[in-house]
Amino acid sequence: MDDSKAIAAIRDARPPATDRFTYLTIVEANLSAAVLPTLNEILQDAELTQEIGWDLVYNLVNLPGSDACLETIARLGNPREVILKVLETLELVSQDDDGYQSDDEGEKPPPTQAAVSLTHKFITLLGILAILHTRIKTKYPSRFLAQTLQTVYRTYRPNQEMTAAVINLVHSLSGRRRPALPSRKSSVNVANPDQDGDTSKNAPDPEADKDQRQDPSEDAMQQRLLLSFVTCVLETYVNGNDMAWAARLLEFYNPGKIIPGKTSVMAAFRENQELLARDAIVGQLVALIKDLGLPSFSRSFLTQLHRGAVHNDPLANSGDILSPDDLALSTGGCACLLAYWVFSSTVFDADQAAPDIHIFPEHFDILEKFLEGDPESEIQQSPGTIEALVAIGLWLQSNNLISSTPSSPLINSTAPSDEEPTSQYMKYIHLATLTALYHPRIQARNAAVALAGQVLHADPADDDRLRILYDLLENCMFASLKACAVTWLREEYLAAAAAAAAAATTTTADPSTTTSKAAATATATASSSNVFAGPQALETVEYVLFPNVKELRQLELNELIDYLAQNSPFLIQAANFGLFLWGSSSKWKHVLPANTDATVKERWFEPLQQTLARLDKARRAGGELEGEDLGPLASDLDVLRDRLALLRGSEGFRAVEEAERA
Repeated sequence: MDDSKAIAAIRDARPPATDRFTYLTIVEANLSAAVLPTLNEILQDAELTQEIGWDLVYNLVNLPGSDACLETIARLGNPREVILKVLETLELVSQDDDGYQSDDEGEKPPPTQAAVSLTHKFITLLGILAILHTRIKTKYPSRFLAQTLQTVYRTYRPNQEMTAAVINLVHSLSGRRRPALPSRKSSVNVANPDQDGDTSKNAPDPEADKDQRQDPSEDAMQQRLLLSFVTCVLETYVNGNDMAWAARLLEFYNPGKIIPGKTSVMAAFRENQELLARDAIVGQLVALIKDLGLPSFSRSFLTQLHRGAVHNDPLANSGDILSPDDLALSTGGCACLLAYWVFSSTVFDADQAAPDIHIFPEHFDILEKFLEGDPESEIQQSPGTIEALVAIGLWLQSNNLISSTPSSPLINSTAPSDEEPTSQYMKYIHLATLTALYHPRIQARNAAVALAGQVLHADPADDDRLRILYDLLENCMFASLKACAVTWLREEYLAAAAAAAAAATTTTADPSTTTSKAAATATATASSSNVFAGPQALETVEYVLFPNVKELRQLELNELIDYLAQNSPFLIQAANFGLFLWGSSSKWKHVLPANTDATVKERWFEPLQQTLARLDKARRAGGELEGEDLGPLASDLDVLRDRLALLRGSEGFRAVEEAERA
């Protein structure tokens, strides 16, 4: 049928020419972009729109150019019926479009319907929901609101436009208009008919309660529903968009480590339009949460975050909540909120009060809460939330907020009597390193490694620090983390040497005064008693740092390659540590146990070097490994081979060889 006949059909068949059911069938049969202006004129009849408008929502939202008709239905149709149809349509289109439909969810929509993206449908439907909710006059509007927010959250996808539509909706439902966006280049604007349309066209609610006064508790209930909803949206958005809070904080605290000539993460978020928009959207969500009555860093907020239960989807049962106080906020959303507060106060110099929390116990409790079950799955499913926790930890450590009770022992007294007590530091570092293992983004992994190392060094008990390092070197199955432990061990030696140098400087500065003598004595005593200031530390870790690898000589070549592939990061760092110790053995002689250099050379260095030589020979000999591509392992073996060659020529190993020849 051509367009003119379709237009004539829907114009001529209007009731009373046909009954409303017949007319609805005629409209649906002739629906196309060409008839939309005529249909919108017909829908100005409020009585007709109240009868058929709600039934047109699904077909119209899938048709390009139908926004005006849908707005008319929102303003003139029965708001209760239309809301239910809009929520049903949201569920359907979220399954139909953009690849979210699985094979068993029915047929794909026709091509004409697919021309409208899921994002556009979502924005349109949220725009008319805002109009519809303002029209309903009932004693308990929160009952409608709870159902709406549940459906919107289920169908929300964390892109810029959908999030902007959510912000518009919350502003409308809370009675607040959307504030000006931070800057034009980072703004995301979407259609907002509730704000931009003509409210004078709104028809009254035909089913309005005779007593239209709201229950006195309704304002608080609706505000709490909206607040819970926005915390859920914030978490979903942060998990769907890499905000790089931890990575940016790490650069902010360590500008000297930014590689010259390479775009830093901080610079990327200043220059890239997409990244600018991410920051702007999160800023608006956070501002919206504040507008909805959640004060920054309240004691109740912080207590619930680190002591309360985890609420992943507090909206799921919100329709059964009787009191606003019973409706929880998203725990992950609150963690993201706290991360943004500390991040923005640091990087953006935002005016934020500092939260009254510390690494111990609050941040430790939060980490444990999120990672105590299935950490790998949790980190993979909620990468943004977990990186937010790392960012909070970096901020706390940088501000020296380690323990709220520094004098109290941080030892787990419930450990079995026949086991070594496990310090809170060890448990915390274990949680941080889980993120370093399983997070999908390398920048977040690097930030987690940095946090774990910083907290390790903040442990005031040097013997506890040594115990943690030994535990990692002996029991950790992951070579990358064992390599980190070697780096941290080196840093402990450097810190002990610096403390000893400071003690010597204090002693010689002004030895005549009693104060200087007392300070020098205290500093010297502390530095000399440090286990990293003498041979005790290396005596403890020597056999897990440089284990006996003579059995490598017995492995088949394929087994040998598997071993090297799994352990090369640790082997390289161990060789680097050997160069650190024996490259200038006179400098570190005081930390070397007797004959350590000779035993390390005999049980670790020589078998490892012989193993690499055997592998090279096999590849050159035209045997089973000839021409085999070792992939990334090849470059690791080159590095290891180079480090071992340097170690053989080091001052300490040369002295061993001279002694052997003598």
